[in-house]
Amino acid sequence: MSAPPEEPRSTQEFEALIEYLKNSRGFDFGGYKRSSLQRRMGKRMQTLRIERYSDYLDYLEVHPEEFIQLFNTILINVTGFFRDTASWQFLAAEVILRLIAGKPQNEPIRVWSAGCASGEEAYTLAIVLAEALGLEGFRQRVKIYATDVDEEALGQARQASYSARDLQPVSPDLRTKYFEKAGDRFVFRPDLRRAVIFGRHDLVQDAPISRLDLLVCRNTLMYFNAETQSRILARFHFALNDTGVIFLGKAEMLLTRANLFNPVHLKHRIFMKVAKPTLRDRLMIVAQAGNLELNNHFVSHVRLRDAAFDAVPVAQVVLDLHSHLVLSNQEARTIFGILPQDVGRPFYELELSYRPVELRALIEQVYTELRAQHLTNVERSLPEGRTQCLDVHLVPLVDTDSTALGISITFYDVTSHRRLQADLEKSRQELETAYEELQSTNEELETTNEELQSTVEELETTNEELQSTNEELETMNEELQSGNEELQTINDELRERTDEVNRSRAFLESILASLHAAAVVVDPNFHILMWNAEASELWGLRDDEVQGLSLMNLDIGLPVEQLRTPVRAVLTGRATFQEVMLEATNRRGKAIQCRITCTPLTGVERDTQGVILLMEEWSRHV
Repeated sequence: MSAPPEEPRSTQEFEALIEYLKNSRGFDFGGYKRSSLQRRMGKRMQTLRIERYSDYLDYLEVHPEEFIQLFNTILINVTGFFRDTASWQFLAAEVILRLIAGKPQNEPIRVWSAGCASGEEAYTLAIVLAEALGLEGFRQRVKIYATDVDEEALGQARQASYSARDLQPVSPDLRTKYFEKAGDRFVFRPDLRRAVIFGRHDLVQDAPISRLDLLVCRNTLMYFNAETQSRILARFHFALNDTGVIFLGKAEMLLTRANLFNPVHLKHRIFMKVAKPTLRDRLMIVAQAGNLELNNHFVSHVRLRDAAFDAVPVAQVVLDLHSHLVLSNQEARTIFGILPQDVGRPFYELELSYRPVELRALIEQVYTELRAQHLTNVERSLPEGRTQCLDVHLVPLVDTDSTALGISITFYDVTSHRRLQADLEKSRQELETAYEELQSTNEELETTNEELQSTVEELETTNEELQSTNEELETMNEELQSGNEELQTINDELRERTDEVNRSRAFLESILASLHAAAVVVDPNFHILMWNAEASELWGLRDDEVQGLSLMNLDIGLPVEQLRTPVRAVLTGRATFQEVMLEATNRRGKAIQCRITCTPLTGVERDTQGVILLMEEWSRHV
């Protein structure tokens, strides 16, 4: 009777494998379509003849090199120059020219190629933009950011080297203009290559590149499920300038995201960003990537919260984790002249960041320590020479899970309180001063006498301390002089011993060099201490190549394993002389009969510190 069939691969095992890939290698495939992932992983498992996901997880733990093969299987790098030629022609003729015309001549042009694979798409963008701007204009204005999660593909892209077959879609004129021939391959021009910046980027986890004029992401979104696509597209919307354009692949559409992008040309999958009036709207889009149709209840709560924030009677601003201004209430806008267009700007660009007090260092401290900071009595100059006094509180804003969200900076106007406090302090001081003057008149003579007596005592004490210090210094000087003499004596002894060692070593090396036989000295662990020129001539290895290596591990044409017994006999003192004849092959490949004698290497105490092996070619034969 045949065995029952293998239990089918379970969803739980598959999800455990996905979680393992995320935790061990940082690849989060949670947003990818499960059907595609299972199909690609199944292909790799079939190659290894593995049936279950749990068995494949065990295989990955034992064979870490398998991660590379798995990722290459999952991350399908299908790309090419001018893929879908008609779409690229429309992009060059309509979109690129309009983009250039709408920007000042000195303003940079920023482009992102997301999912660039081996770089063909990024270099296609470079060619199109260079044709539109001219080579000099391209070099001065264009930055192309090309990203992918596949490090191996990025390595190929950085080389910018392609075969003639890869360049078939490129016209001969463009090929001659933008590529340099290197052997049988073609390399993109180095002076234009500098404008293309490659880097690893995970569309699901990493923050998007910002202030983009053009975003190209072709046939990459189709691998993600609907929820993940929604989050990625919300990030793309946030990354683009208000007039930015996104260029997708044939397999992708944006019909479900009509409130974020308007079609420029549906057939060619080119869409333009729908600009949002405020940063808050853009943040809502990113936060609600999976549910962009906000209901009236949510909007009402947001407006209510905004109104309450504006009604706070003290000036308050809120920064995000990147130190961008997110919120400012009515009081802050009135006092510090914050404009609506300042929302979204880096806080360090605003005057408020350094006037009336430097806040940038404190903000970094709050981010680092997640602990509130307070400043008191900060003076701020007002028109007509008046001065305003403020207390500034910087408080970290954290989520329910203690994750940092940003910083709230509140400015309390304490001018009136400080003025009253100053008046009260002044009156109290005047009263105390009058009382103290009366008391002081009676105590001045007594105080003067006490001060004179105290001065005399202090002078005597100081004189004694100085004398004691002088004695201590003299003692230390003598100790240092004695120590210096001792060190000089030790140094002389060390120099003499070093000279003796050098002479002994030179003597030994001269003896070994004068021998007409190959001489090898090993320590008790068979590690080579000396290897003369005759040994190098016989076996073809230099002294610096074998120093410190085990004689038993050398592959020199000599059956070194047969030397273990005689060498061990000399080392243990069982014999003071051993001689063996071995069949060997010298460095020229000739078979020889090698006579080897083993004698002990003794130390000062006559203890055996190694073995001296003399090797001679006893006879030659074919």
